Amino acid sequence: MNLLYQSQRAMRAKREQAMRRGVVAVLDIGTFKIACLVLRFDETDAPRGEGIGAMAGQAGFRVIGAATTRSRGVRFGEIDTVQETERAIRTAVQAAQKMAQTRVDHVIVALAGGRPRSYGLDGEAVLQTGTVEDADIARVLGACDVPDIGHGREVLHAQPVNFSLDHRTGLADPRGHVGNRLAVDMHLLTIEGAAIETLLHCVKRCDLELAGLASAPYVAGISSLVEDEQELGAACIDMGGGATSLSIFIKKHMIFADTVRMGGDHVTSDISHGLQIPMAHAERIKTRFGGVMATGMDDREIIELESETGDWHHDRRKVSRSELIGVMRPRVEEILEETRARLDAAGFEHLPSQRIVLTGGASLLPGLDGLASRILGNQVRLGRPLRVQGLPQSACGPAFSACVGLALFAAHPQDEWWDFETPADRYPARSLKRAVRWFRDNW
Repeated sequence: MNLLYQSQRAMRAKREQAMRRGVVAVLDIGTFKIACLVLRFDETDAPRGEGIGAMAGQAGFRVIGAATTRSRGVRFGEIDTVQETERAIRTAVQAAQKMAQTRVDHVIVALAGGRPRSYGLDGEAVLQTGTVEDADIARVLGACDVPDIGHGREVLHAQPVNFSLDHRTGLADPRGHVGNRLAVDMHLLTIEGAAIETLLHCVKRCDLELAGLASAPYVAGISSLVEDEQELGAACIDMGGGATSLSIFIKKHMIFADTVRMGGDHVTSDISHGLQIPMAHAERIKTRFGGVMATGMDDREIIELESETGDWHHDRRKVSRSELIGVMRPRVEEILEETRARLDAAGFEHLPSQRIVLTGGASLLPGLDGLASRILGNQVRLGRPLRVQGLPQSACGPAFSACVGLALFAAHPQDEWWDFETPADRYPARSLKRAVRWFRDNW
């Protein structure tokens, strides 16, 4: 794990450089929109390294600029056309800078695509003094045997989720405890390296420096789940435009993350094809009249369609709301059923609490919580991001969960709590040179 933590230190050096300047931007590059928040850190209130957990250290910053723009050149949460995405990023960042009345050089980005894959690691070490010290934690982290993550994949997050000392388990921070043998369970999240390199290239073209990367399922979870849900066990489903991200938390740590490559844009596409109308009009109809649970009144609600084929009768058609729901519901059911399969594969049913929180822009469809309860078979609620200081009212909806969570991550990355110097003799059998190659070449 030694080289892995070197990559974490390299990323943190850029973030600390940005925080010393007092201003940093967070950027959520989604398929439907690109959102940018400019954060100002106050040195008097900045976190001093106290507290452990995803919600620790959220104080110490204020949102002084916010802007959104229509995303271009992004598919399934990944950059598809660099030139178009570059223009969209410049538009969002410049608008946020104008509102904040300051210049931003460093950005921290949330990545929704990249086909995330979760691994569970474990390691053991014998205590040298009988009391757990920093050096013992470093040795037990270095003892974790890293699996073969595959060619072309990079490590994005590596976090201890549980410490065990002799017969005691469930320790959040074992330092200072007395015992003989220390064990650790870790969660490792990897994504495709090509997605990172394309993102890095695009950010550089915008005259910005990448100061941090985070997984969109992770940051959406820490902003939408309340403290009890993170502690007892819950899943966060972030339904975006091009992808649906899901993450599972327990004991305030993420233990699983995955992405379903379908989202709200696919529902819009179904409306466009099913009703034979342009995509822009299909999006307006979905936003204004859309839903997934039909009622007896829907047959009486008539929707006027608009198209530009030149055929007067075709361009002036009318459909009922129940017909619209009949087009939308199959795709939404498909997304939820695929999400259910991912949760079953992760063993979600074994958690003590099985609360599911829906967030993201596509979660605003009327009746989605009821349909999700039928398919997912659990307690489902709609989640909104936590309120942070200075956040405008327009950025308080579920569509901004990942962006707000990224601001919390920027103030306090959880990976850094366990950054200790690993002894040189504890190098793993399979070193992670791939995980640090792009850091070494670009920082």
